[in-house]
Amino acid sequence: MSVRGISAMLKRMNFSFTKATYTLANADEDAQAYFKKHTFAALKKQVEAEKISHFLFEDESMIRSYQALQYSWFPHGKQRKVSTYGKHEGAKLFGAINYETGQVHHREEEKADTAAFIRFLQDLLSAYSSGEIALILDNSRIHHATELQPFLKDHPRLQLVFLPPHSPNLNPVEGLWLWLKADVVNNIFFEKFYKIRLHVSQFMKRINKQPLGSVDRLLARL
Repeated sequence: MSVRGISAMLKRMNFSFTKATYTLANADEDAQAYFKKHTFAALKKQVEAEKISHFLFEDESMIRSYQALQYSWFPHGKQRKVSTYGKHEGAKLFGAINYETGQVHHREEEKADTAAFIRFLQDLLSAYSSGEIALILDNSRIHHATELQPFLKDHPRLQLVFLPPHSPNLNPVEGLWLWLKADVVNNIFFEKFYKIRLHVSQFMKRINKQPLGSVDRLLARL
C-alpha cells in the first residue's frame, strides 16, 4: 500500500497523527482527587459566601528567543523553515487568571526568583485592592521561600493555596501558556526579542477584551 493509503486506513480506524504527550510519573491521583473534591470545593463555597472576594490561579513560564516547532500541514516539498539566530535569550512570565471572571494578569521578569514573585504579588494586590484573595499555585521553590514569609505576614488578605505536587493539570494557567505559545510564538521567527514581548503583551490584551473566552477555554473543566 502507498503511504497515502495507509494514512487513510489509519484515519478510518480512528488513529490520528500527533505527538506523544508527557504524563507525570510521580503524580498522586488520590491527592489530586482530594484537592478537587475537598480543597477546591471548599474554596468555591467561600467565594459563594463572599468570604473570599477574588479567586485566582498562578504560574510561571519561560519564553525564549528560539521558538518551539509544532506540527502543521504543509504541501509536499514546501515544509516551512523557521529561521533562528541560535541565541538563548529569554524572559520569565508570571501569570494569574481569575477563576470567576477569566481576567488574566501577567508580568515579565528577567528571573523567576522570589523578589520577582513578590513584585507580581504586589501587582495582584494592587489590581484587587480590597477583599480576601485566594491564590492557587504549584510547589515551586520560590512559592515557599523563607524571604516570602514577611511579605505574606504583612498582607494577610492574600492566601496561598498549594496544589498537590506534580499537578499541572489542575492549574488552568498551564493552558494559558500553551495557548500563548501556539498563538504567537511557535513556528515564528522574531528578529528582535522585544518583538516577542510585544506580541505577548498584545495577546494578553486581546484575550482580556473577551475574558469569557478564557473561562470557556481554560476554566470550564474545573
